[in-house]
Amino acid sequence: MERSRKSYNLVAGIGALLMIIAVTAAAGYIVSRPEPPVIQGEAEANEYRISSKVPGRIEEFLAEEGDEVHAGDTLVVIDSPEVRAKLTQASAMKNAAEAQSSKIAAGARQEQIAAAYQIWQQAAAGEEIAGKTYERVSRLYEEKVVSAQKFDEAAAGYKAARAVCAAAKAQYDLAVKGAREEDRLTAEAIVEQTAATLEEVESYLGELCLTSPADGVISARYPKPGELVGQGAPIMTVTDLSDVWFTFNIREDMLQGLRTGDIIRIKIPALGDGRIWETEVCYMSVRESYATWRATKDAGQFDARTFEVRTRPLRRIEGLRPGMTAIAVTSL
Repeated sequence: MERSRKSYNLVAGIGALLMIIAVTAAAGYIVSRPEPPVIQGEAEANEYRISSKVPGRIEEFLAEEGDEVHAGDTLVVIDSPEVRAKLTQASAMKNAAEAQSSKIAAGARQEQIAAAYQIWQQAAAGEEIAGKTYERVSRLYEEKVVSAQKFDEAAAGYKAARAVCAAAKAQYDLAVKGAREEDRLTAEAIVEQTAATLEEVESYLGELCLTSPADGVISARYPKPGELVGQGAPIMTVTDLSDVWFTFNIREDMLQGLRTGDIIRIKIPALGDGRIWETEVCYMSVRESYATWRATKDAGQFDARTFEVRTRPLRRIEGLRPGMTAIAVTSL
């Protein structure tokens, strides 16, 4: 009887010990078992930087950070006295060029033509008198009445009178015909050049009122009213919330055959509703200068690169904003 009791106690002790060992082993396995990796990404959206082509001073902001805007809405007004001065200068140059072109196209005035005609007639009368004088002196010279000196003087006077008459006739013809064709073409080219300059300056006036290129939200505003901004300097950022995607950085050994077009289900903790959203893989590419996991080759593993994976929600997610965390609940 005593021996039987001892045997029972021994078996019970061994059983209890084995149970303790089993429970300890199970607990150790549960504690030491690696948890599944968390695939975490971030929401991003398309952004537009608002900047000006011309330098100036911020005169007024028409939208604040966080405001919803629509394409074509005026966001900021810039004051640029330099542009207005250039506009006045270009307008004056264009008016002067047009006036000069009109003058050349109209030709000489009637008074100028009449004056040129009178000078021509006067020169023609002088030529006629010089010609008659030359004829008389020539006959007398043949009759040996006058000297060779007188004959030469009469011939030279007639020749000079003919040249003066020809020059006066040319001046009259020029006044009647007006400017040369080359002068007219030059004047027209100057008018076109000044018109193009004026058009360019007027286009700069449009750059003094900057508008939104798309619907979105003002996510950033850089300078303050009254500050100077340079050409091309960013002034505001408009975020298009209708063009949102999620970016995940995933180690290549965790991709497990992921392809463009696959569906990844995610949850967004910031929304606080616990809902699961379906997103579609739209982009995959290796990150060239991103942290690369270096495995220990002694363990038979390999160096794994990191890939950028982008997904787009299949339907609009209300309340989603760039920067919110997205956690993949689909096992990759």
